[in-house]
Order: sequence, then structure tokens, then C-alpha cells
Amino acid sequence: MQKPTGIKRVRLATGYSIAGLKATFRHEAAFRQEVVAAAILLPLAFLLDVSVVERVIMICTIGLVLIVELLNSAIESVVDRIGPEHHELAGRAKDIGSAAVFVAILLTIYVWVDIGMSALLK
Repeated sequence: MQKPTGIKRVRLATGYSIAGLKATFRHEAAFRQEVVAAAILLPLAFLLDVSVVERVIMICTIGLVLIVELLNSAIESVVDRIGPEHHELAGRAKDIGSAAVFVAILLTIYVWVDIGMSALLK
């Protein structure tokens, strides 16, 4: 069977992406919490008196957290699919994915505090 190309491939890929977002939102509490945080922070980024570049950086860090959480959730799903028994490498993969989310959140906090404090002190 030949794989779809062109617009049909883009349409199918978009559908798969939307399904992935829905599944992650439905099954991952951390992703839901991060979406709520994003819903609060995104409007705040437009209310703060910051430069366009600072606003873009603030918004990008929020996107980064969501992207990394999606990848972490994918890793966890694959590891869980392989089997329920504990394996050192499976645990390591999950821990590393979690660490990636943690680093992205720390980066977001740093950027928001640094830029946000500068904006408030203007």
C-alpha cells in the first residue's frame, strides 16, 4: 500500500497530532495542569510591559514545557506498553523523561521571574 502524500498526508498527520493532544490531555494529569498554567500565563505575557522579544521568550518557554511533557508522556506510554514488570532501563527512561520536564519547568520559572520582575520594577 502506498503512503499518502501531499495535502492528504498533511491532513492525516494533523488528525494524528490532534488525537495525540486529546489522548495526552485525557490520560496525563501533569499535562492538564501544565495546560491550565499555560492558560493563565499566556494572557499574562500580553499584560506585562515587556519587549516583543521578552514576550516571545516567555511564550516559548511555556510551549517548551508542553512539548517536553508530550514527549515524556510518549516515552512513558511506550515503556508501559513493553511490560508492567520493573526493569532498570525502563525506570531510567521514565526518570530521564521526568527530569527533562523538570528542567523545562525550571527554565520557565527562571525566565518568567527574571523578565517579570524587570517589568514590574519599570
